Amino acid sequence: MRKFITAAFACSALSMAAVPVAAEAQSRYRVCENVNVKKKANTGTLIGAVGGGLLGNAVASRGVKTEGTVLGAGVGAVVGHQVAKKNAQKKCRWVYR
Repeated sequence: MRKFITAAFACSALSMAAVPVAAEAQSRYRVCENVNVKKKANTGTLIGAVGGGLLGNAVASRGVKTEGTVLGAGVGAVVGHQVAKKNAQKKCRWVYR
């Protein structure tokens, strides 16, 4: 009877020791969610358009100030949008599967 109890205890101890190994065998993935990307991108677009328009107006020659302003505003809006979208905060967490 004593050998049976000892053997049962040893088997249960081995099975408990194997549990963390099975949990570590799971693969983990990093999942990121963008938070307020739309708001940040819209702000970046607005700031980029104003800055680009001012710069385009300053760089353009005398006869084409309007075209320089419009072109600068368009390029500035695109650049500002992309920069703001890239710099938006991300909420990341690890998922085990």
